[in-house]
Amino acid sequence: MGKLRLAVLISGRGSNLQALITACAQADFPAEIALVISNKAAAPGLQLATAAGIATRVFDHTAYASRSDFDRHITRAMEEIGTELVCLAGFMRLLSDEFCDHWRDRMINIHPSLLPAFKGLDVQQAALDAGVRFAGCTVHYVRKEMDTGPILVQAVVPIGPDDTADSLAQRILAEEHRIYPLAVRLIADGRVSIKDERAVISGHEAPTGQLINPPAGA
Repeated sequence: MGKLRLAVLISGRGSNLQALITACAQADFPAEIALVISNKAAAPGLQLATAAGIATRVFDHTAYASRSDFDRHITRAMEEIGTELVCLAGFMRLLSDEFCDHWRDRMINIHPSLLPAFKGLDVQQAALDAGVRFAGCTVHYVRKEMDTGPILVQAVVPIGPDDTADSLAQRILAEEHRIYPLAVRLIADGRVSIKDERAVISGHEAPTGQLINPPAGA
């Protein structure tokens, strides 16, 4: 059985792309990156892909008459190389309904909050402003509505009294780099199914124990 073929869409530095590149370099990892696409020619992540010997394509969104036209060109490029799973990794473009429908249950995204809380941008500051004690990140399947869809994997990060949006973002990013490859592995291993808009993972047991913030006795 061959490895699951991925297309990764980026707009910037590509830190989550690098996490996937590192994971795919492991002999036992069940997926491979076939193509990296960016809407920005200057995206540093393209250099990461090139250094790893991965094909890249640039589709400048300003060169297309409509969002749907832009999305159709990307879809064509991904289908030409046999993409089986699309991984959004800091791709800063809203996708058309047609694109989301076409790749339904074959496209995932990573978001730096514990969805469904704190959708959109500037989520670390939003978490601090709300006074929550925990933040984190989520890998989820993509749906038409922004930052929605069945949740695959989440990681939790406690918020400290001296945290800033930047310090919190850095700790969350480290967890993103752990859970994105995990989510891809679960899909590639055939362990994920979608039932009633929930991602069901076979052989999954919830972790034991609790995390309390502030800790008891503090």
